Amino acid sequence: MESTPPAEERILQAALRRFAVDGLSAPLRAVAQDAGVSAGLIIHHYGSRAHLLEACDQRALEVTRDSKEDVFAGGAGVMLAQLAAAERYAPLVGYVLRRLQEGGPLASQLVEHFAAQAQEYLAQGEETGMITPSRDPAARARVLTEMALGSLLLQLPAQRAPLDLDGLPAWLHRYTEAIVLPTLELYTVPLLRDSSLLDAYLAARTDEEPSDPTTDGSTS
Repeated sequence: MESTPPAEERILQAALRRFAVDGLSAPLRAVAQDAGVSAGLIIHHYGSRAHLLEACDQRALEVTRDSKEDVFAGGAGVMLAQLAAAERYAPLVGYVLRRLQEGGPLASQLVEHFAAQAQEYLAQGEETGMITPSRDPAARARVLTEMALGSLLLQLPAQRAPLDLDGLPAWLHRYTEAIVLPTLELYTVPLLRDSSLLDAYLAARTDEEPSDPTTDGSTS
């Protein structure tokens, strides 16, 4: 027989689900009721709504870090979809989408964490020969992360209304089926037939960079 999780963990799990369904402004009283505790106990363990949200962020990052191998199948969006395919992860995925939907500094911070993780995964892929090295690994990871998460947000079935967590896994499965082929094609087969645009951009950027006064022959 499984033991009951401690109150702190029950509160965190309840918060992930309640914030996913109703948004980040959901009453803490509702979180407490879902967790079977008093609202005062939430404050005792987490101090404030902001700290509870930070704990939710950390749990989301921990789970996605543990599932890093899924990134190679098509980026952060596919990874979240695969996580939600397991019903127990749907609240966490819903929470991440709500967090991004809300915007603001904490959402930006979460995206930066996802991008940093993606950079690590891509570097590992480079070591194994699966991923092509980049001129700017951090910028590439950030763009891929923003593209994947932005696409999810555009398609999210509940923009401001309550989110149906029971239907989220099936929706994300359909979403994944729709994007995997074009995503893998885009990553595998070059969209542009030659490098002329890239070459022109790199040449122009080099021309615009100011010269180093220590190497151009000038004197003080």
